[in-house]
Amino acid sequence: MANAPISETRLKQIATDACESALAHADSYNHSQTQTWNETIINKTLQSLISESSPPSGRPSHKYIVNSVIIQHTAPTSSSSSSSTAQPQQPTQTMSPPPESSSSVSGTNDTTGAGRKTAAATAAGRRGMHAAAGAYWNNETDGMWSYKFEGAEGRGMDVVVSVMWVAI
Repeated sequence: MANAPISETRLKQIATDACESALAHADSYNHSQTQTWNETIINKTLQSLISESSPPSGRPSHKYIVNSVIIQHTAPTSSSSSSSTAQPQQPTQTMSPPPESSSSVSGTNDTTGAGRKTAAATAAGRRGMHAAAGAYWNNETDGMWSYKFEGAEGRGMDVVVSVMWVAI
C-alpha cells in the first residue's frame, strides 16, 4: 500500500470509528435506519480522510470516494441451514497492489458467523456476500481499500466500507 495517502492501520481505525459511531445505538438491523447509518459512516470517514491528508494551509492531496454497504442477515431456512456443509471462509480485507497495468480490483468476502452475538443475530441466518470494485487509473498515486466491520456481526448485519483515492 505504498501509494496510499494514509496508512492501512489508520484507514482501518478510521473505518472502525465511523462504523462504531453510526451503529452505537443499534442492537439489530433496522431498515428504516440504514440510510442514516450509511450517511454517518460515509461522512465521518470522508471527514477523517480529508483532515488527515490535507496540509495545514492547503487542500487535500487526493480526492476520495467512500462506499458503505449494510446487509441484513436473514432468518435461516430449512434447506439452507440443514444442507450447508461448506466450511466458512475467513473475512478478508484487500488492498489493490500496484500491478503492471493501470487497473485495480479490491474485494471483501464474508460467509462467517463469527463475532459478538445478540439474540437477534443468533436467530438470523447468513447470506453469502462478495463485494468487488475495479478502476482504471494511475497505480503510482491512486488506490482502493475495503474493510468488513466485524462489530456489526452481533447485530444481525454485515457492514463493508470501501475507500478509493485519486491524486489531485
